[in-house]
Amino acid sequence: MSSDPSTPDPGTSGTLYTTKTVPAHRRRAYWREALSQTFGAVDMGVPDEVDRGTIRTAALGAVQTVTVDGDPLRAHRTRRLIAGSDNDDYVVVKLLCGGAARIEQDDREAHVRPGQLFVYDMARPVRLTLPERFRTKSLVLPREVLGLSEPDLRQITAAPLGSESAVGGLLTPLLSRLVDSAASYPQRTGELIARNVVDLVQTLAEERLGRGAEDSASGARTSLVRIRAYIDRHLAHPELSPDSIARAHHISVRYLHKLFELEDITVSRWIQQRRLEHCRRDLARRDAAHLTVAAVAHRWGFTSASHFSRVFRAAYGTSPAAWRDSALRPRAASLRGGAPVHPASLPVAPAVPA
Repeated sequence: MSSDPSTPDPGTSGTLYTTKTVPAHRRRAYWREALSQTFGAVDMGVPDEVDRGTIRTAALGAVQTVTVDGDPLRAHRTRRLIAGSDNDDYVVVKLLCGGAARIEQDDREAHVRPGQLFVYDMARPVRLTLPERFRTKSLVLPREVLGLSEPDLRQITAAPLGSESAVGGLLTPLLSRLVDSAASYPQRTGELIARNVVDLVQTLAEERLGRGAEDSASGARTSLVRIRAYIDRHLAHPELSPDSIARAHHISVRYLHKLFELEDITVSRWIQQRRLEHCRRDLARRDAAHLTVAAVAHRWGFTSASHFSRVFRAAYGTSPAAWRDSALRPRAASLRGGAPVHPASLPVAPAVPA
């Protein structure tokens, strides 16, 4: 067997491990190696007969997303393995989607049920038991990205993180969707979304540590994530504006602008950027080819087709019609001697004047 059992994930920039095409007598060894390739130096205990297993990974800047579907397993990271490993500066944030789990670290043990999040630190011994067929979605991130001190991190490992709280209720579906679609995002978009998810993980950790949101800069981050989610839900409304957003969140327009200053962008430019990204995606979809360019622009809140064309060209260096033509007919471009253009190959829209 190859030392690396991974293959490119078709249609994405991610990696796929699957036992589907592996002969039955080789599946156990393949699956153990795939798990080790993904999670590092861990003693993996898997059934003598592995029925099926799949791992999908994708990188979003410094953050890696991982989805695992598999048979029961036991994972134990010992002090000896840590001493000989070069990946001990990582923290894993894991969502249990199906099955059951028991996590042990820092003299704590917790039983986790589907829908709950938990955290463990690769720098210290940890034991994870999944006694039945399971599905998990994880973020693997460098310790410094999470931004928690060593004592704080030790207090939140091996314990379900408040999925019943308001922040937990916001984080859980967002993390799940991020992991599902990570490999399809343009690089900058994916990194921005991942950063927002990590900010929410920080806020949830601080909530567990007994700190109110008002005691930390994470309170502003949480507000910003909620407002961005609101903007995404209302992009199609032409009347979406800083005034309407501030009213909906019971804050002043001035405070709204201060929140977006954290990301060095104005509210209006953020709205325009998100609308452009959705329009670009729809123009590249074959099932939307019957729509005119103006109809696509109107769908995402642009009221003027000429204004849309101008800002689209400023953002992407091409007209909406030319972009649609290149995105929907990559094979024809290849036959003419040019490299086919794929939607993900264009940059994310920068902020342009409204």
